Amino acid sequence: METILNIKNITKKYGSLTAVKNLSFTIEKGHVYGILGPNGSGKSTTLGIVLNVVNKTEGEFSWFNGSVSTHEALKKVGAIIERPNFYPYMTAVQNLKLVCKIKGVSFNKIDEKLEIVGLLDRKDSKFSAFSLGMKQRLAIASALLNDPEILILDEPTNGLDPKGIHQIREIIKQIAVNGTTILLASHLLDEVEKVCSHVVVLRKGVKLYAGRVDAITSSHGFFEVQSNDDTEMIKLLENNPSFGDIKVQNNLVTAFLKEPMKSEDFNKLMFENNIILTHLVQRKESLEEQFLQLTDHQ
Repeated sequence: METILNIKNITKKYGSLTAVKNLSFTIEKGHVYGILGPNGSGKSTTLGIVLNVVNKTEGEFSWFNGSVSTHEALKKVGAIIERPNFYPYMTAVQNLKLVCKIKGVSFNKIDEKLEIVGLLDRKDSKFSAFSLGMKQRLAIASALLNDPEILILDEPTNGLDPKGIHQIREIIKQIAVNGTTILLASHLLDEVEKVCSHVVVLRKGVKLYAGRVDAITSSHGFFEVQSNDDTEMIKLLENNPSFGDIKVQNNLVTAFLKEPMKSEDFNKLMFENNIILTHLVQRKESLEEQFLQLTDHQ
């Protein structure tokens, strides 16, 4: 698998504040990667470093297996790391022609990219007449003009209404299907779970997890239970090696599994220990639940 970007032990400090701490991960060709974390977790700083707009304090990174300089590599990158910034009095196509001149790209790519983002029928409309979602889609078209090998997006759906969010997500999926590697930063768990194949979870600049999204959500799940004697049940669960975290909230006990277990086997275990269940639900963990577990332990 071809490596698009390799980040090794990157640290960024702003005085006494450490925005990114000893961060390492690799982007392989043909996948959709999400950098997931709350505001202030170091997502935008990380993107700024690899795009050469933020100076790193320590560590190193290399593009395309280190075969080219960062300056040359960035010619193969499309990026949107700020709000779309086009001339409001110019039409969509006029703005994109200007971008083509700056990037040294032929104008004949414009209609193709506008088609991808669903704006071909609005090519002659002024940018000032566009909704926020349309402006964001035009920015994506602009970033695609040089047929980048990787597209980098910082919070691509921020501030959009549900329809706009859906449109952007579908466009990202379509671009990925056509073979472009994508790296996006988001604080939205739902976004990463629906769009990305891989995720890097950050909290206060520190990596908590890096790997496939389906791996982080392929845990053994958990039971939500209530019984005639929750105190005894919790003791039993805490002393059973099949279970990890045990949480209690609103009289509901949540027991996370360390290994597979069927609900009937759980019920039998409780019954054999003279505990009668009044409520039993078995569930798989979502990315949100996994994320909360990761951050709870930090």
